[in-house]
Amino acid sequence: MSMKNTKTIALLIPVMITFFTMGFVDLVGIATNYVKLDFQLTDTMANFLPSMVFLWFLVFSVPTGMLMNKIGRRKTVILSIVITFLALLVPLIAYDFSVMLISFALLGIGNTLMQVSLNPLISNIVTGNQLASSLTLGQFFKAIASFLAPIIASWAVVEFGDWKMLYPIFAAITVIPAIWLLFTPIEEKPVEGKTSSFKECFSLLGDGAILMFFIGILAHVGIDVGINTTAPRIVMERAGLGLTSAGYATSLYFLFRTLGSFGGAFILAKFSAKKFFILSSACIAAAVIGLLFFQNLTAIYVCIALIGFGNSNIFSIIFSQALLRKPERGNEVSGLMIMGVSGGAIFPLLMGVATDAIGSQVGAVIVLAALTVYLFLLAPKIR
Repeated sequence: MSMKNTKTIALLIPVMITFFTMGFVDLVGIATNYVKLDFQLTDTMANFLPSMVFLWFLVFSVPTGMLMNKIGRRKTVILSIVITFLALLVPLIAYDFSVMLISFALLGIGNTLMQVSLNPLISNIVTGNQLASSLTLGQFFKAIASFLAPIIASWAVVEFGDWKMLYPIFAAITVIPAIWLLFTPIEEKPVEGKTSSFKECFSLLGDGAILMFFIGILAHVGIDVGINTTAPRIVMERAGLGLTSAGYATSLYFLFRTLGSFGGAFILAKFSAKKFFILSSACIAAAVIGLLFFQNLTAIYVCIALIGFGNSNIFSIIFSQALLRKPERGNEVSGLMIMGVSGGAIFPLLMGVATDAIGSQVGAVIVLAALTVYLFLLAPKIR
C-alpha cells in the first residue's frame, strides 16, 4: 500500500464514523411510532415529527453552503456533530410531545449541517472518479446506524421498559468523530472570490439537470423517510403485530439499504451509474406495487427489503452527478441537493394525510408510487 493510499484511508476513517453519526437522524422512524403510541396521535399528527426533522433541510441547507465558504467544511462538520449531541440529550431531560418536537428540530438542524458539509468534504480526500463509490461507502456506514436504531429501541423496551435508552447510547457515540475530526487536518481548497449570495445559489436551479437532480433528492428522501415510518404500520395493519415486533420492519429496510450501499460502493466503481440507477428504481417500483396488494407478512417483508436495496444508492448517484456537473460550485450545489432532503418533511406528512383520508396505509403507498414514477423520469439525465 502506497503512502498516498495510507494517508487517504487515515483521513477517510473519521469521516466514515461521522457518516455513522449522520444515520442517527433515521431514528425518527421508530421514534415517531413510539411517540404516536405513547401520546395516542393520528397518523397526520405523528408525521409532524419527521416533518420537524426534515423541514430544516429546506431552511438551512443553502446557508450552510455559504457558512462552509467562510469557516471550511471540516469545522462545519464538527459544529453539526455538537448540535446532534445536544439533540440526543433533550429527551433525557423531559418527555412530552413538545419536548420531542424540540429534540427532532435540533436533530434536523444538526443533520442538515452534517449532510451539506460532509459529502463535499470527501471530495477533498478522494479523486473525482472514486467520488460516487466513496459517497456510497459513506451511505453504507450511515445505514448501519439506521439499521441499529429500531433494534436498540426494541431491546431497550424489553430490558428497561423504555425505548428512549437509545438516546444516551447514540449521544455517547457522537463524541468520537467530533474529537477525531478536531485533530485531523484535511486540506481544503480555498474559496476564490466573494461568498455566494442566496440568489446565486438558487440560480443554479436554472440549470435543467440540476433542477431535476434536486427534485430527485426530494423523491428519494420522501421514499426513505416514508417507508421508515410507514413500514411498521403496514405490518401492524395487515398482520396484527404489536409495535415492538412490527418495528423490526424498519430494521429490515435499513439492513437491505446497508447491504445495497456496501455492494454499490464496488459496483459504482466499475459499472455504469445510469444502468444501476434504472435497476435500483425498478426494484423500488416492483416493491411498491406489491405493497398495494399483498396481505401476506412474508411478501410484505420482501417488498420492504426490496425498497431498501433499491433506494440504497439513489442518493449517492444523484449527488455525485450534481457535483460533477458543477464542480466549481461544489459548496452551493451541495447546499441545494441537501435542501432536497426536505422531501422527508413534505411527503411523509402527505402520506399521513392520505392514510387518514382513506383509512388505510394504502394511502401512504400511493404517495410512494408517485415518487417512484419520478425516478424513472430522472433516469435519462444520469450520465
